[in-house]
Amino acid sequence: MNSLFVPFLSLLVAFAWGEVTEEDHVMVLTNANFDKAISDHTYILVEFYAPWCGHCKALAPEYAKAAKRLKDEGVDVKLAKVDSTVETALAEKYAIRGYPTLKFFKDGNIIEYNGGRTAEDIVSWLKKKSGPVAVQLEDAETAEEFVKDALAAVGFFKKADSDKAKAFLDAAALIDDVKFGMTSSDAVYKALKAEGDGIVLFKPFDDGREVYEGEFEVEKLKNWISISSMPLVSDFTQETAVRIFGGNIKSHMLLFCSKKADGFDKTLEEFTKAAKEYKGKLLFVTINADVEDNARIMEFFGLDKTELPTIRLINLGEDMLKYKPSFTEFKASDVVKFAKDFLDNKLKPHLLSQELPEDWDKHPVKVLTGNNFASFIKTAGKPVLVEFYAPWCGHCKQLAPIWESLGEHYKDSDKVVIAKMDATANEVEDIRINSFPTIMYFKNGALEGSQYGGARTLEALIKFVESDGVVGSQKGEDEADEEAPSGEAHEEL
Repeated sequence: MNSLFVPFLSLLVAFAWGEVTEEDHVMVLTNANFDKAISDHTYILVEFYAPWCGHCKALAPEYAKAAKRLKDEGVDVKLAKVDSTVETALAEKYAIRGYPTLKFFKDGNIIEYNGGRTAEDIVSWLKKKSGPVAVQLEDAETAEEFVKDALAAVGFFKKADSDKAKAFLDAAALIDDVKFGMTSSDAVYKALKAEGDGIVLFKPFDDGREVYEGEFEVEKLKNWISISSMPLVSDFTQETAVRIFGGNIKSHMLLFCSKKADGFDKTLEEFTKAAKEYKGKLLFVTINADVEDNARIMEFFGLDKTELPTIRLINLGEDMLKYKPSFTEFKASDVVKFAKDFLDNKLKPHLLSQELPEDWDKHPVKVLTGNNFASFIKTAGKPVLVEFYAPWCGHCKQLAPIWESLGEHYKDSDKVVIAKMDATANEVEDIRINSFPTIMYFKNGALEGSQYGGARTLEALIKFVESDGVVGSQKGEDEADEEAPSGEAHEEL
């Protein structure tokens, strides 16, 4: 047989059967080999990515580290990736809508990945999903390595079948982003400085360890671990976003700052002092304005770098209410009072508003801001059709010339006033804008408007106005809005 034919035949066979290759210990999956890879491995985590995605690029080295670590430790879990821009059939099959999207396959069944983005987080999550909820720590050396530089909860129980031990294991099964260990070994008790039955949370921040002092009820244990596993002050990054926004505490005290600023260390010191007073009630978070990805969060709060350092308080409820302090200098006592007033319901939400332009009403399309919105709607004397837009929104840019034509069409009419408002820089009480553009029709001076959902054409918009806000009130299937930013800027959905 020709010597050149053998490698050619091997290549041909590999191609035909979709042989899996690896890059940095991560399996590269395609439409040809995906199903076989899933069936060959009991546990496999798959990342659906796009080469141009910034968050995918940031995840790549951590993902590779996690794959290598799992391999080195002999953990029977594989990491894989799919280029969704090439393997479009797979992306469609698994309903991939944003990048990166990670899906965990256990015996072919899909579990959505909801862990963090660091190698440590990925490994911890996968070990929990593929093994026992708590590792048995039999000797001092193993135990010391287990808690070294890691977020780990260790249960110390002389009887592994006691009610307290069972409650600990039940709580452990509900938490994915913390390692859990359990021991009855005297040597481990001594090495980790534990006394009697109990739980110690070891953490690579703050005081390094925390002892549980509450009742051994599953929900109480779960809440304590969830709260205590967060630093007194968390630094917001793409890696920590999942834990910050997915935690139990939904009221966040945010410090917007530049870590390059001369007074940053002092500011952080005062902020941290205040955080100690409200552990378990408020989550204290720093947002570094020097990080480009945080620009959209700054925009959401109506901030620019000239205002730094500053703090805002936000409640992550349906309305995403924001609160602004009256003080500008940073003292722990002022932050504490601000937090207390919030928890006592003494604060009014802070609504963004731009300065009203001098020529706001000199053109066919009137310009509204947070400050003049309500008064204008109430005193216009006729219905008002408002476009809530974002300057960066592509759909809004496409609508802009049509909206100007609509304003021109009705400039001398008694039927309606055409207006617009930049909803990224202006807010109105009780009106929540979730996507751009949002078009609403207000009549009879009422601030409760009806939302337009028809085609964004001049003819359709005129028909909507002529019907007094009736025709076109249903969302058209061919229209796709752009989401308003929340407290988190990301490429995934």
